[in-house]
Amino acid sequence: MDWGNSSFSLIKYTIHDRDSTFSKIVRETLKSLGIESVRTSYQSRWQNGTAERWVGSWKRELMEHVIILNQRHAYVLLIEYIQYYNEDRTHYSLEKDPPFGRAIIHRPSDDARVIALPRIGGLHHKYTWTNVA
Repeated sequence: MDWGNSSFSLIKYTIHDRDSTFSKIVRETLKSLGIESVRTSYQSRWQNGTAERWVGSWKRELMEHVIILNQRHAYVLLIEYIQYYNEDRTHYSLEKDPPFGRAIIHRPSDDARVIALPRIGGLHHKYTWTNVA
């Protein structure tokens, strides 16, 4: 399936363990897409925690709520989730800020109301102010 190289520009690297699932052909395929394959050290389960936690978040917050139609659909949802995760989702370890940070938007006027902007097809939301006409 040809998705074009520009689609993969958001993914810079993957972190995975040394399971046989991530064979040489998988690593070579990732490399051909411009994605660096980073394997955890041999018998170092503590290194896999970052990947496991991210996959757990992705499963709980997206995959358990959506019926995947095909591989392309899964990829599009993954890209939307990564954008949401890095730009909108709060993280307690970052003092409730997303990894890429976000500007604090002050209420523009006393008439302003909070509106929800859908993310990932409405599964999650970003909230902002809008002036009432």
